[in-house]
Amino acid sequence: MEPLSEAQVIANLRQTEDVPAQYYAAWWLGKMRSRHPQAVTLLLDTLSALSQVPVDPERRGVALNAIRALGMLQDAPALSALLPLLKSSDYSVREEAARSLGLHRATEAVGPLCHLIAGGPEQAGREQPGSALLQEPCEAILEALGAIGVATPSVIETITPFTQHPRPLIRAAACRALLQITGDQRWASELEQLLLHPEPLVRRGALLDLGATGWTASLPAIEAATVESSLKLVALRGLAEQSGDSTILDVMDRLL
Repeated sequence: MEPLSEAQVIANLRQTEDVPAQYYAAWWLGKMRSRHPQAVTLLLDTLSALSQVPVDPERRGVALNAIRALGMLQDAPALSALLPLLKSSDYSVREEAARSLGLHRATEAVGPLCHLIAGGPEQAGREQPGSALLQEPCEAILEALGAIGVATPSVIETITPFTQHPRPLIRAAACRALLQITGDQRWASELEQLLLHPEPLVRRGALLDLGATGWTASLPAIEAATVESSLKLVALRGLAEQSGDSTILDVMDRLL
């Protein structure tokens, strides 16, 4: 089967009868970092499904893919559509909007993001009744705040309590954000300690968090971590991209 062309993908997103084709098209445009002149407009059009009552589950899936794609495309006009999504009653919509706004490094999102987790681990970070979900998508919000990088005292004070959250992946996200914002070695050390966690999922998360920070002093800890080499390569690539340190490529070569 021949791969779809960009023109075909755009046509698939524009039509409304074949929802699975729209779903794939929204994913494709983000994955391929499309610069097609109609891409952002068509992706934004899919978000209207979120205001329908009731929301169609399949079209909701298209909209979630579109939110992710809009983050990857980093098109400034999309911000006015993404920001209101942080007030959505849909947990996944808030989560994807936070991630996309982080990719945009949207400073105007800092206030709304902090508002969502202002209750700290006891409120925003509390588990929903009968669910493994927290009250707010804390991990995505913390990562977004770190990526945006606004280092005001109020932002730091909002994030810091989550370094004591009972879930290690939330602690890792908070440490990652604080390391990005403050450059304080303390938070790198906390992440390196999580590389020794008995749970593989936690080690993987901490590894990718360190890669996202560009903290090159953690290179030995990343190289020594008991995590799959394929994930180490992803983390090292992020480390190289964030830091601009070309010597990291030598470590990557040893892993190949």
